[in-house]
Order: sequence, then C-alpha cells, then structure tokens
Amino acid sequence: MRWILFIIGMLFLAFVPLSWQRSKVKVGSKKFTESVILGEMLRILCDDAGVSAQHSWEIGGTKLVFEALRNGDIDVYPEYTGTIAQEILGNSTVDFAAMQTALQELGIQMSQPLGFNNTYALGMTRQHADALQIKTVSDLLRHPQLRFGFSNEFVDREDGWKNLQSHYELPHQEVTGLDHDLAYKQLELGAIDVIDVYTTDAKINSYNLAVLKDDLNYFPRYDAVLLYRDDLPDRSPQTVRSLLRLQGAISESEMIDANSRAETEADVSEPRVAADWLEARFGVVTEVKRETLLARLWQRTIEHLDLVRRSFLPAILLAVPLGIAAAKLPRLGQVILASVGIIQTIPALALLVLFMPVVAAFGLVGVGLGSSTAVAALLLYSLLPIVRNTHAGLVGISSHHREAALALGLPPTFRLLHIELPLASRSVLAGIKTAAVINVGFATLGALIGAGGYGQPILKGIRLNDLSLILQGAIPAAILALAVQAAFELAERWFVPKGLRLSQT
Repeated sequence: MRWILFIIGMLFLAFVPLSWQRSKVKVGSKKFTESVILGEMLRILCDDAGVSAQHSWEIGGTKLVFEALRNGDIDVYPEYTGTIAQEILGNSTVDFAAMQTALQELGIQMSQPLGFNNTYALGMTRQHADALQIKTVSDLLRHPQLRFGFSNEFVDREDGWKNLQSHYELPHQEVTGLDHDLAYKQLELGAIDVIDVYTTDAKINSYNLAVLKDDLNYFPRYDAVLLYRDDLPDRSPQTVRSLLRLQGAISESEMIDANSRAETEADVSEPRVAADWLEARFGVVTEVKRETLLARLWQRTIEHLDLVRRSFLPAILLAVPLGIAAAKLPRLGQVILASVGIIQTIPALALLVLFMPVVAAFGLVGVGLGSSTAVAALLLYSLLPIVRNTHAGLVGISSHHREAALALGLPPTFRLLHIELPLASRSVLAGIKTAAVINVGFATLGALIGAGGYGQPILKGIRLNDLSLILQGAIPAAILALAVQAAFELAERWFVPKGLRLSQT
C-alpha cells in the first residue's frame, strides 16, 4: 500500500497543472529579433480585438515553426514569401496566387504582404570588403581563400548556400555552419570573412557591414506575410480582422528601425517596440509591464521547474522498473541497456523534432510553454543513469544475502522490496541524482521550441549578443543543479538504510 501511495503521489506531483489559464489564440515566432517583434504585434492585436493570446517566442527554424502551425500548436506566425516558396512548398517559381492556393491545400491561409521585403544577402566587414575591393557576390570569385560562416539553416536551405554556390560558380570550400546570431561576433573577431544576413537586420549597421550586391539576381523577394490556420477565421473572426490590419502597413525602414531599437537600445524589449509601433500606426494602446530582474528570474524558475518535474518524476517511475527488469532478465536487460544508451546519443534538437508529430498525434501541446515535446525528450534523457545504476545495484548484491533470503522462504516480491532494493538503494539514488542534474541542464534546451525556462534568456542573450542575459539563464541553471544534488545528498539519509550508510563511513 505504501508503494502504491508513493507512485500516486509522484504522478500527482508530475502532472498536476500549475496554471489553468488557456489562451484562445496562440502566436509563434522564429528565433530572430524581427520575427519576435512581429509576433508581439500579433499578440497585442489579438488583445485589442478582445481575444486572449499567448506568444511562444523563438520556436526555432522554418520547418519547426511551420509544423507547429500545421499541428495546431500555434495559430499564426510571420513568414516570408521566398521561404514559403523554397522551403515549405519546394517550388522557387511559384507566384503569389499559386502560393496561396498550395497553402490552402495544407489547411493554411496567407495574408497579403505586410509591406517590406527582408531578403537574404551576403555580408562582410566594410573594412575587409573595401580592402579587397569586393562589392558584389561575383567579386568573391577572385578570392577563393575567404572563409564563409553561414547560419545552419542557410547551409541546408534550397535557396541557401548549395544552390547559391552553383549559381555563382563559387570555388570556396571552407564553409562553416553556425548559429546566425553568433556569426556576427565571429565575423567581428576575424574568425570568418563572409556571412549571410537579413537585409532588414539592425546588426548590419551596428557591425558596420558591407552588404554584397546580388548581381546575378539569385535571391528572390522575401515579402513578410502572416500564415494562419484556416479554422482561425471561423473560431475568431475578429482576431483575423485585427491581424490583417498589418497588411501593407510596415515599411522596410520602419522594420529596420524597430529591429535596431530592440537590439541596440538598453532596456527596450521587443514587446515595448511592438507596442510603440502599433500605438503610432493604429492608435492601439497597450500596457507593457517593465519586469524586474527578480520577477524574470522567478518566472523562468517556475517554467524550468515545471519542465523538470513533469519529465523527471515519471522518468524515475519508468527507469527503476526497467533497471529491475534488466537485472532479473539478463537477455532482456541487454536490450534495455542498449536502448537507453542509444537514446542518450541522439542530439537534443533532433529528438525534439522527432517527437513533435508524435505529440501532435496525441493532441498534446507540442511547442511553447507546457510543451509535451520537451517533456518527453527530457524524460528519455533521464533514463540511462537510473536504469544503469538500478541494474548495477541489484546485480552487485552479494550471493550471501540472496541465499539467506531464499533460505528464509521469502517470496520474490518481498525479497525485491524489502531486501534487494534497500541493499541497492545507494546505487539507485546515485543514478537518480545524476539524472536529476542532467535533466536540469538539458531543460534549458526546451527554449529551442519556446518551452521557456532558463534557456530562454540564454537564447535571447545569444541573439542580442548580451552577456548579462546569457548569465541570467546560465547561473540560475547551475545553482539549481547544485541545489538538486545537495537535496539528494540529504535524501540519502531517508532512502538508504542506516546500516548501509554506516558501512560507507
């Protein structure tokens, strides 16, 4: 009975919701400043229409956020026509009307352009470009020694490096894929010579970059548009009417200025930039709360702990029985140990992407706060230490103890619960402690799909090149990991029998 109550309590702690508030409309954005600002504009316009909305910041790249839209994890997000044609539809020659028709077949509606074109370009430091007399992309042909550093998405995109290289017949072989926001810093430090840029990016001016002319007209137009689910007009027609006010409303210079404010002005957040623009353009007045550092840390801590408790507690309930099975059934044990070992080698982002359609099939939240995708991935990453240590602890019990229990005629279940598991408790608890620390650290990766936690300020700090923001996520995550480890050191006094503790002193 005690074990049943313990399991029920663990499940309750893992799955009881911390909040019952649900937003009617879910807005998404990609992992760059302009997308976040546009996402905040959409959220404010929803509120102005009297509809509660939640913005899931920085969900990830194109394929990730578009799948979130199709799966119903979000209802609307800003996108670009060139990206839609090349990456989503895989047809670079499709016109605007055909693009809308093709998206409708996928259950997605597309607005008219918002008014500005944010295309790709190649950039160099102005000093380096002037020294080599490079003004166009074709000029790069004369300098095959230059080192290219492109965003990971640009390297793989159909409209990215691989087709750009063949279009211009560029001979360059030293091409590195890296995070887009880190590329600017690497360029400034001289680690790379050429990067991909967005033409409305404020960093072009702040880093004094020269944008190379696309003299062979490789890059298409990337007009900003809104993509939204085709059931949104039926569910909330006032929301769609409000959002479509952005059609043709934002000029390229206005978007550059907005990006610049968010990235270069101290204490000016994306919500503040979005609110100021909407007030100036449409007279929409909204209150933007100025969060204190303590309030932000508290919010991120709650989000982080929510990810940890929803993944770690079920992981214990799953991993300990798997470890027991692995110890009791050696052949099955080889399969179990190999499986949890393989899971640990899968890259985090790949595992998140793999789980998104599975989570969507069960009708669960895939991205954003409360993401079941992040929870499932963290659960799997927590299995290996617990399974291995449970297996090792049970296998390592001396034959004298086993024979004594058998001689007393004790049934198998009694032997397991009252003799074997207590004797293995030190090893099991060590595995749980290791898994807890891993879970706390890996939970920062939940921010890659908008799940919040300490990873959110880390990603934002990388995007804005702000070390203080990075530390606001990194330091609390490290402190929480140490606190969890200390808590399990104390828990050992309760879980591990006194005789075993004394034997180790």
